[in-house]
Amino acid sequence: MTDAPTLVIAAAGAGIVGGLFLLVRGMAAFRAGEAVRGTSTSRIESLAAGEVRLVGTIAPGPVTLVSALQSVPCVYYHARIVEDRGKERTTTLDDERAVGFLLRDGTGTLRVFPRGARWDAPTCFDEQTDWAGDDPPGLNRNYGSGMTTAPLDRDAAIAALLTVHRPDGSPADDEPRGILGGVNVLGTADLGARRHYDERRLAPGDVVTIVGSAVPFGDIEDPATADRDDPARALDDPEVARSLAEAREAGILADSPEDAWGNAAIPGFGVGRPTRAPELDPEARPMPIAPTGAEAAAAAVFDIPPGELVMAVTPDRPLLVRFGSPGEAVARDQGALTVGLGGALLAIVAALVLALALQGTFG
Repeated sequence: MTDAPTLVIAAAGAGIVGGLFLLVRGMAAFRAGEAVRGTSTSRIESLAAGEVRLVGTIAPGPVTLVSALQSVPCVYYHARIVEDRGKERTTTLDDERAVGFLLRDGTGTLRVFPRGARWDAPTCFDEQTDWAGDDPPGLNRNYGSGMTTAPLDRDAAIAALLTVHRPDGSPADDEPRGILGGVNVLGTADLGARRHYDERRLAPGDVVTIVGSAVPFGDIEDPATADRDDPARALDDPEVARSLAEAREAGILADSPEDAWGNAAIPGFGVGRPTRAPELDPEARPMPIAPTGAEAAAAAVFDIPPGELVMAVTPDRPLLVRFGSPGEAVARDQGALTVGLGGALLAIVAALVLALALQGTFG
């Protein structure tokens, strides 16, 4: 009896596992694209409630995210840092976030509330530390706020992305030092570890294909996904209802929000741009008054009519947000399927090799 080389058996086993993994992943990607392939594209201006496929350009909503690894304004990102130290591999960061945005297709604009959505975003940053452990150029970790309300300038975002940073994370001599740059909390180079950085994201200006349900805003099940506070929903809470009843009985319930909240009821007060003069302590610094029309503009953003159609996840249908046009998304699905079929072939060949090796061992 002759023993098959252990290396051949191990390689065949790895081939089977790897091939099956590629097959499963390819089939899953192809099935995920069925909604894109099986639904025709609608225009926003003629949109009706129900399942739809929209193709358009992302525009920022009231706020945008700041990505974790490159500090780029975006509406979705998934950032990961994997650290290899010898034979040990550790994921030190796995952060995925999304925020509501607008979709424009040339005929109109639609609000998208993506909580619980399935995302297909391109990899925008895929680098690792060098042999000395220094971080790669282009890494600009965000150590400040994860969101921004500043208007997004796409050209400025691209310029910031292309700015060369020193390997230690500090800005160059002619580079502005701000809250998001110039800090390397990881300290000096760690010669005992290699870090791999990966960030996928979607940003204003990107073309996306969205498949899901167009529903009236008032039908969204979870108000936490919306930009509007509906007092009627709060009254459904037994504790809130009991507190209101006790306040009415004691005669301490204010007649209006203005009486109850004071300056906080003035639109824009919380961001330092009230629409009318607040009542302040005489020694307090006066606040600049927002320009005429600011209150109406804010209301147009945050006060969404209940009947306005929006895209959101529903109990019976997911929401898919995929990078690129439908044709590009389908091409990626077909590519993943091709790789999966190649994995199946690899698994078959590896199984034959393993069978022959074991036959030589026990035959």
